[in-house]
Amino acid sequence: MNEQKTAILVDSGCDIARAQREKYNIEVLPLHVMYPEKDYADGVDIDPIMIYNRFPNEIPTTSTPSVAEVLDKFEEIKKEGYENVIAITISSSLSGTCNTIRLAATEVEDLNVFVFDTKNISIGAGIFAIWASHKLEHGVPYQVLCRQLQDKIRDSKVFFYMDTLKYLQHGGRIGKVAGTVGEMLRLKPLISCDETGSYYTVAKLRGSRLARVRLTEEIVKYQFGHKAWLVVEEGDAHQEAMTIKEILEKTLIDKKILFEQQITATMAVNTGPGLVGVAVFLEP
Repeated sequence: MNEQKTAILVDSGCDIARAQREKYNIEVLPLHVMYPEKDYADGVDIDPIMIYNRFPNEIPTTSTPSVAEVLDKFEEIKKEGYENVIAITISSSLSGTCNTIRLAATEVEDLNVFVFDTKNISIGAGIFAIWASHKLEHGVPYQVLCRQLQDKIRDSKVFFYMDTLKYLQHGGRIGKVAGTVGEMLRLKPLISCDETGSYYTVAKLRGSRLARVRLTEEIVKYQFGHKAWLVVEEGDAHQEAMTIKEILEKTLIDKKILFEQQITATMAVNTGPGLVGVAVFLEP
């Protein structure tokens, strides 16, 4: 436990893999993946490979944790001796988890809770938890760190593309991303989150090679003049992700690629196979 007795809590949509959660001592609140036979807890009894193996015939739904589940997690955290919680969530425009945690925070006693809506998705949200964990290790007080997180919200950006948009469409999370025409023309949209935390199309590209080029260009443009952390993620597209990682290693300066990983199950449900994404976090 850190001296500030502050726990970092994320929802599983923040896409922090077990190895990283254990390394940085980050608590996780699982989202749910629902098939007809069972309600699965993301990262507990279901993983993304199980999702991909049941595509395209079976597309499950996802849901947020309940208020009772959040309160149970708060009680666990209190029993571990923590007095403060920084709860970091994926965008409230894409999930109801942020609002559920806020509601639970009004009911918990003897625990200070700060809920941070990252307005981001996947590791673009989760990277705030890694950054906050580093800050706690260096003695930054709870109240100060809460303010610093708000000041950093525009310093995280995630760019990604995938083989098909039908899974985003199925989940109702397609936002400002054009779907049907792109599918017909076999275009790969490069997608990110805007200031409201909704998806939007950065560019429409034909084929993986052009998608890789444009992804790299967007990262270079966003990072320009800054040091940065990067994380490479993939959804059933390992070789493509490794190609992207090699390009970034050769192209970018003043960067550190923290790790590369497979996305979590709930993210797999809503994006489908063939996804490659990169999160960039400025001035860590």
